[in-house]
Amino acid sequence: MPSVTPTAGRVPETGIRHLYQLESRWQAWLDVEAALARAQAQLGLIPASAADRIAQVAQLEALNRDAIDAATLRTSHPLVPLVWELARVAGEPAGGWVHWGATTQNIVQTGDALVLRRAHRVFLGLLADCLSSAADLAEAHAETPMAGRTHGQHAVPTTFGFKVATWVDELSRQSERLRQLEGRVFVVLLGGAVGNFAATGPDGVAVQRAVGAALGLTPMPVPARSIADHLAEYVTALGLLAGTVSKIAREIYTLMKTEFGEVEEPLPNGTVGSSTMPQKRNPQLCQDMIASAAQVRAAVSLALEGMQIEHEADRSRSLMLQEATQVACVATGDILARLSVVLAGLKVDAGRMRSNLDLTSGLIMSEAVMMGLAVRLGRQRAHDVVYEAGQRAAVEGLDFGDILRSDPRIQAVLDEQALADSLDPAHHLGQSPALARAAAAWGRRAVAELRQHLAAEMSGDPDD
Repeated sequence: MPSVTPTAGRVPETGIRHLYQLESRWQAWLDVEAALARAQAQLGLIPASAADRIAQVAQLEALNRDAIDAATLRTSHPLVPLVWELARVAGEPAGGWVHWGATTQNIVQTGDALVLRRAHRVFLGLLADCLSSAADLAEAHAETPMAGRTHGQHAVPTTFGFKVATWVDELSRQSERLRQLEGRVFVVLLGGAVGNFAATGPDGVAVQRAVGAALGLTPMPVPARSIADHLAEYVTALGLLAGTVSKIAREIYTLMKTEFGEVEEPLPNGTVGSSTMPQKRNPQLCQDMIASAAQVRAAVSLALEGMQIEHEADRSRSLMLQEATQVACVATGDILARLSVVLAGLKVDAGRMRSNLDLTSGLIMSEAVMMGLAVRLGRQRAHDVVYEAGQRAAVEGLDFGDILRSDPRIQAVLDEQALADSLDPAHHLGQSPALARAAAAWGRRAVAELRQHLAAEMSGDPDD
């Protein structure tokens, strides 16, 4: 995965990379082994003293890392060396009860669900920060006029607050999607070799339920190793989120171009844009977001491919899902951290926005003039009159307002003040200010709900 360290000094560390280091995943697997032993002891399947001992030593720092690494080289197995070392440190007879009735994927996938949940909570926290800043921007610039653009051309006036309102709308929906899938994604898988509790029999369902309760995970109704849609769903949700972030970053990147000059991402003193062009003030954070968001979206296809599991288990597909999830999560942490910095420190040049509105000498107000004429002339005739004037202004390089004032068809129905009002962008903003303020309000409600949800999750979670 390409590094994004050139701007790392300007962006807070999210910790997602650390979560996906092997040592972090190992500890999550050990946490599952400990929870499994305690659940089995509660149900009388293994001695309570054995479960206590297993849980006591199920800490990576208590194990011999060199022994684990050497056994991994010898066995080429991701979990067995860790289980061997846990059993050795637990000693006899407790060690003989380690990993009782479980298979590798049970431990790995359930442990990785714990890792994913930690990453998920980071994402929700960053989304709350992004939404909060976006709501502030929408409200502060609810009435800041700028050119609305469609197909890359001036359309009608709008406000910068309205543009940000669209960001608030999408980010709110993305956070809602992530919260809605929690019960489906953060699950415990403890059905054994093929998912039918063959090794644990009628007690298997109760064991899985108890482990889920201990770890704060939902038991899978059918704990089959061939089920992976929930993991693919999560990566797909991150792909959708990345699509929104990338769109915002691309918009800021475009508006930051010299020819636009309407906004600028935060550029702390000392930021260097080029080794040879000292004047450069490049959109580094936005470019990082665009690049990393593409990686998240690319991971979606790999996650969907990982669903195509043969029979009751297929390691090749499990590896695809693990890779897709890790790539998507690390990149999502990067883009959300950068978006939070950009939105919190975005510089908005209202003067440049106003001057860009005037680039076409009033042509951007064609719709307003047409609607004013339509009351007297009818919509189609009004369109034809304004169309002729607009095309003449564009082709001959004449002032649009002067052409309108000299047209007797217009003089007959619009006085000078009415025409002047029709040519004033401030009079044709529609509901942009109201929509921006409404988005700011619901964005802040979404932030409050997110933070309340996170507080509740953290307070009631044994994992934290």
